[in-house]
Amino acid sequence: MKLQKSFLIIVAFIFLTGFFGDDPTPEEQRKDIQEMRTDTLAKLYEYDPQAESVVKNAAGYAVFSNFGMNLFLISTANGVGVAQDKATGKDTYMKMFSAGVGVGLGVKDFRGIFVFSTKQSFEDFINKGWQAGGQADAAAKTEEEGGESLNHALDVGPGVKLYQITENGLALQATIQGTKYSKDDELN
Repeated sequence: MKLQKSFLIIVAFIFLTGFFGDDPTPEEQRKDIQEMRTDTLAKLYEYDPQAESVVKNAAGYAVFSNFGMNLFLISTANGVGVAQDKATGKDTYMKMFSAGVGVGLGVKDFRGIFVFSTKQSFEDFINKGWQAGGQADAAAKTEEEGGESLNHALDVGPGVKLYQITENGLALQATIQGTKYSKDDELN
């Protein structure tokens, strides 16, 4: 069983690093990212209906798809995304990358939705890039525990909230340690 799992992970790694097939054109990549954004926001609104008004009233937002692997001592994650300025409707295509070390074997696929409450926090994100230097944790309260409602957004910086969707639904903890977000010059 372990051998099969290792083999599948290695095959996935080879496939994802582009050893097979032609690279998609920039137009195809942008289309795929747009579809990912639409699907991700629909899932977010299904899991947390209040998130729709948070995104609607924000200065901007960014949606990322991230695929991470941990193979023995090295872990990496790569992703793509798009940020939208709510005032202008302009999209900026972005990429993300993280690397680290740690013993393990596994694959993680998740989506991240950043919501910017101020124009400055949004512009800083897309123009200067952003590097997450730590782990964001949330202590969610339910009505039974004295809270008004379950809030799935995590504060990850001044004027910046993050929703993270995993295969199990919304995450109440987001690990974004050592992750760099920047513009994708090839797609903009």
